[in-house]
Amino acid sequence: MKTRKEIDSMGQMEVPEAALYGASTQRAVLNFPISRLRFSSSFISALGLIKLAAAKANMKLGLLDQEKGQAICQAAQEVIDGRHDDQFVVDIFQTGSGTSTNMNANEVIAARAREILGGDRSDRSLLHPNDHVNMSQSSNDVIPTAIHIAACQTMIEDLVPSLNTLEEVLREKSIEFSQVIKAGRTHLQDATPITLGQEFSGYAAQISYSIERIRKTQNSIGELALGGTAVGTGLNAHPDFAQEAINVINEISGLSFVEASNHFEAQASRDAAVELSGQLKTVACSIMKIANDIRWLAAGPRCNLAEINLPEVQPGSSIMPAKVNPVICESAMMVAAQVMGNDACITIAGQHGNFELNVMLPVIAHNLLESLEILSSTAQNLARQCIKGITANRDRCQEYAEKSLATCTSLAPKIGYDAAAAIAKKALKEDRTVRDVAKTEAGLSEAELNDALDLMKMTGSAV
Repeated sequence: MKTRKEIDSMGQMEVPEAALYGASTQRAVLNFPISRLRFSSSFISALGLIKLAAAKANMKLGLLDQEKGQAICQAAQEVIDGRHDDQFVVDIFQTGSGTSTNMNANEVIAARAREILGGDRSDRSLLHPNDHVNMSQSSNDVIPTAIHIAACQTMIEDLVPSLNTLEEVLREKSIEFSQVIKAGRTHLQDATPITLGQEFSGYAAQISYSIERIRKTQNSIGELALGGTAVGTGLNAHPDFAQEAINVINEISGLSFVEASNHFEAQASRDAAVELSGQLKTVACSIMKIANDIRWLAAGPRCNLAEINLPEVQPGSSIMPAKVNPVICESAMMVAAQVMGNDACITIAGQHGNFELNVMLPVIAHNLLESLEILSSTAQNLARQCIKGITANRDRCQEYAEKSLATCTSLAPKIGYDAAAAIAKKALKEDRTVRDVAKTEAGLSEAELNDALDLMKMTGSAV
């Protein structure tokens, strides 16, 4: 591979000739050959947005030459647009501040800005990655800011709309199935009747509450550390820099970020990320419950519950012909498990705010953004590929509801708990329905019996 010589404060490094990054990035590549994990495009785009906003702020404040600043802005826009994602080559498992990735961004943008200015991409005298691209910034405030920007953008633009879609489809099914009576189940045992619509309304409510929980985190995740520089004091940054830069970020993103009310908290802790991750874990728990219930309700088609039918999306077995499995549900459940695992990692990482800086920023960024992204995708997929196409096996549902021994519950107010229990036990022993046994054992008229054992009435008929 052809290389070129690049320099940084530690001396010379051989860098791939085609690379936009420089010596500092190459050192990190060599120092951290840990995994194949790299920062997501959403995080890289957020870095580009910060660098663009910083350049505009510094130009406005008279700190940055206009020609250099405009070149930085153009190069940073290319990063925002994803044109240089392949140039972000540093492993997630790197320096805990994310300095290597901040320098990766500084070097890529500096190299492109030099080219835009008509110079050589390696000419540090023309435009410097630290002095110009990183002006008024530190990795210690840039990386936390990028985490918050990328997380907030993904949350508002992807996750919440996806959850809205999932809730809407579940609500539609709750209405469609409002007259489908089935057996309720508690402790995996027969319980009093419920409608399939009521069951799905519970799922819809879970997602509705999830959306509310996610939105509540917007205030804390909307605070940006930018302007705190090294330790939160704002050393080497103009007093107006943060506000000017955040104004640009808001103008471009369409969101409403604010400067951190306390820069020392904003850099020393990652509590906002831990909070958001905790809410994502709650969403994951909801999706796990819903997907798991649905696959059980569809279990069959002949030798299990089979109360609902799922869309057939692919063959389920390489050896059993015609077998179809609940693969969309299984996919969603694996995503939920991954998000729960990501939250455990973020929780541990969030504890490592040692004095003035959390030193597990990259792994927090990776896991938080992965959770946001895969929850967004799976909510859409579960809604469209699975739930939207669910149909009810009405006869099976009615059969189970009628056979449920728990229907004896409505007899208890009329004949007493013990007498109702005796009827249910006899029905079980003789393989009969409660209704059949109660005709001769309950001492009720036919009208009284029909009223007591009205299955729809037992559900309360409210979705």
